[in-house]
Amino acid sequence: MSDAPSSPATTAASGSWPAPTPTEPVHARVSVPGSKSLTNRELVLAAIADGPSLVTGALHSDDSARMIEALRALGVSIEPVPGDSPFGPDLDVTPPARFTGGTTIDCGQAGTVMRFVSPIAGLAVGDVHVTAHPTAMHRPMGAMIHALREVGADIDDAGSWSLPFEVRGHGHIRGGEVTIDASQSSQFVSGLLLAAARFDVGLRLIHDGERLPSLPHIEMTVEALARRGVHVEHPTPNEWVVPAGPVRGKDVAIEPDLSNAAPFLAAAILTGGSVTVPGWPAHSTQPGALLADILPVMGAHVSRRAGALTVTSGDRIAGVDLDLSAASELTPTLFALAAFADAPTTFHGIGHIRGHETDRIAALVANLRELGGEAEEREDGIHIVPRPLHGGVWRAHHDHRIATAGAVIGLRVPGVVVDDIGTTAKTMPEFPQLWADMLA
Repeated sequence: MSDAPSSPATTAASGSWPAPTPTEPVHARVSVPGSKSLTNRELVLAAIADGPSLVTGALHSDDSARMIEALRALGVSIEPVPGDSPFGPDLDVTPPARFTGGTTIDCGQAGTVMRFVSPIAGLAVGDVHVTAHPTAMHRPMGAMIHALREVGADIDDAGSWSLPFEVRGHGHIRGGEVTIDASQSSQFVSGLLLAAARFDVGLRLIHDGERLPSLPHIEMTVEALARRGVHVEHPTPNEWVVPAGPVRGKDVAIEPDLSNAAPFLAAAILTGGSVTVPGWPAHSTQPGALLADILPVMGAHVSRRAGALTVTSGDRIAGVDLDLSAASELTPTLFALAAFADAPTTFHGIGHIRGHETDRIAALVANLRELGGEAEEREDGIHIVPRPLHGGVWRAHHDHRIATAGAVIGLRVPGVVVDDIGTTAKTMPEFPQLWADMLA
């Protein structure tokens, strides 16, 4: 089979989708589109850089489209140019002489747009109205609003500490020292670090909270800044210091989205087959890179060769007890695997995923119970007891990763219907076609 669809998709088909149940082991090579997390970080850095940048292999999805629209609204030029990716063009980004307000930014469901663009809006001249899709208004923003006010941004949220709000841009943000609680999302830290070099006096950021989830995403932000000449000091585990200074314009290549590869790799395990994902980086700060360590613990065989990662099924799927705080976005796929394990599984360190596109813990538990399974919500995690399952409706809850978890369950359970596969367009609009190609 081919590595990619014959033409780039721009939107996943909406509506209910019967999850295919193959009758033979899957043996496939699956290329996946670029990383959403890296694409949106590099777009923000390109927008505040001291010169043009070319972003190659960029993701084209709802989340990245929202980021592009938001930055364009602030005066950034982002133009598609032909490239080598089968999933869409490269992006030529030219920062403006100054950011312009008098505009509205609709974040859709994209947490990265909410948390990464709000600081940039403070650098604009004029008011910027920041809003989102009604299903995303619940997503935590209070810590970001507090932090931005502390470093000199002018924000009117009508006392709600949430979206929507008005950023009254004065062309600059003072910066300085700020302490926040980023327990609900590492994106609060990343959003501030990305913009900090453009603050008048830089930034000293201190996290003061019970936990700091998704540390690889913060490491990703620091690494992206370093590539552009911004050195982030990290004197203590919960402290970051960014000096004021230029952000270099630079050509940057985007890695494949390793977390979006997870459902395809799970297909190898559940069908007794083998799936290879090419372009797997030797080193990556993406949380999905941890799949190479996690899947063997669950009984799979993992190998690397010629820049590709291959997962082959073992003779069992092992029940496990895992802390997923560093890779919480993998929870839905690993949950689906755990439903077919040979013993109960507990995932912990993931309480913060209740504040994602939906309450992911509640959604996964409710969906599995609807199919006859057994799962239990924990304060900071989830517990799964394998049981025989039957077909039924798997509700996506406007969440791309809940939708793909339903597809994974359907590999073993005939009659599973994902109620809206179109939610996968958030980060992988090609998902239905890639899934069909893999199973062909």
